[in-house]
Amino acid sequence: MSTGHVVTALRLGIETPNEAHIFMHKDFHVCRAEGFAARSSLVVSHGRKSIIATLYHVTSDLVGPDQAGLSEWAWKELQLGENGQVAVSHAPPLESLGRIRGKVRGNRLDATALRDIIDDVGAGRYSSIHLSAFITACAARALDYDEIRDLTRAMIDAGERIVWNGKPIVDKHSIGGLPGNRTTPIVVAIAAACGLTIPKTSSRAITSPAGTAATMETMAPVDLDLATMRRVVEKEGGCIAWGGAMGLSPTDDIMIRVERVLDLDGEGQLVASILSKKLAAGATHLVLDLPVGPTAKVRSYEAAQLLSDSLVEVGRSFGLVSKAIITDGTQPVGRGIGPALEARDVLAVLQGHAMAPADLRAHALTLAGALLELGGATPDGGGVKLAAECLASGKAWAKFQKICEAQGGMRTPPVASYQRVVTARTSGLVERIDSRKLSRVAKLAGAPDDKAAGVELHLRLGAPVSRGEPAYTVHAESPGELDYALTYVASNPDIIGLARA
Repeated sequence: MSTGHVVTALRLGIETPNEAHIFMHKDFHVCRAEGFAARSSLVVSHGRKSIIATLYHVTSDLVGPDQAGLSEWAWKELQLGENGQVAVSHAPPLESLGRIRGKVRGNRLDATALRDIIDDVGAGRYSSIHLSAFITACAARALDYDEIRDLTRAMIDAGERIVWNGKPIVDKHSIGGLPGNRTTPIVVAIAAACGLTIPKTSSRAITSPAGTAATMETMAPVDLDLATMRRVVEKEGGCIAWGGAMGLSPTDDIMIRVERVLDLDGEGQLVASILSKKLAAGATHLVLDLPVGPTAKVRSYEAAQLLSDSLVEVGRSFGLVSKAIITDGTQPVGRGIGPALEARDVLAVLQGHAMAPADLRAHALTLAGALLELGGATPDGGGVKLAAECLASGKAWAKFQKICEAQGGMRTPPVASYQRVVTARTSGLVERIDSRKLSRVAKLAGAPDDKAAGVELHLRLGAPVSRGEPAYTVHAESPGELDYALTYVASNPDIIGLARA
């Protein structure tokens, strides 16, 4: 047992996902003797395991006067049995916080400062408040090229790194911000079927109602460890897995959880997040999808070009060959918004259904074609044709099924228990679709945590619509979440903008 006061631990069964909380009685003599104030950061140790936990004072009988109650995540991290003891002591001062304060005042973060910050994040020394300060400072005081490069390097070095035999190792990434747009499973299937190696790792959704990992999880397991990922890729040429299960740039996943709550995704951290995951996974060639639209993450061509340049240039400093494609982000891609609904669109395209979303198919072929050319599977100019042939022949669908089976078995995406159609209030032509507000509806309905929740879009830009015609359907797993989403819909009648025909 580590130094500090030894106290009896109590398992409270309080869920605080990915955060360690400790509860002690306000009058506990240890709190008085050590000056453990509410919301203090404490080192809590058991054997060789140690965590940083936030202290909360209790005045009821939730815990005894000589006990330390632990949240469920803290209990599991310390690997305590049914009963146990822990040592508690003050957490040492975090010197790296001073560098964050300096960034708030306008100072640069050098390589040493960024490495210290990332080391503290990875060691669990930063609370959500500390993480929020770092994320906000880097978003408000934009990171320069050197800061982005050094942050990327620190994030790579904080975790595992995969080395593959042979080259090229290709990958694809969309910067997000556009509902639907779930091209990755289609692109991976095409690339692998055409002989390229594509070990695709994805993060959980940050500010969107679905990410690639969440969508893929409705069709196959994604929590692969490194050994399983390597086995799947060596057998099938590709995979689609959650990067957080493999320790690739693990601090990125820690920060994503806070970014999601803040609904904040600063450009510098976005670049470091993308590239650290790709480089840690062993990618040598990368195609980037940058959707641009009035309600997308990137609003102008100029902003997209700047982001593209940053991604390509920082990637080049690590030896990564990249191609950025600026694409249409004026409306959602596909019909589904939410993990299971987007999975249905993916399956329809792969299976060649006549009613599959044409825009999703075309977008996936554009990206797959670029990746086939970048990876050397076909000469420049022949990528889209080869990708289309692979899809039409059924080779991509066959490869996708094999990848799913290798990852643990194919699944059927779930269907929501509650659905409500939202109809057009007037007649006219669809001239605007607010992607951000549609994403908000999907999140209020429960996505991405409830895999079946989300929005199914029935209209496209330029389409004629009559009053009372279905505009979109809200899907939810509980009546409360459905009502919550519909309340937002009622107060935002401009989600679908119509012009007189």
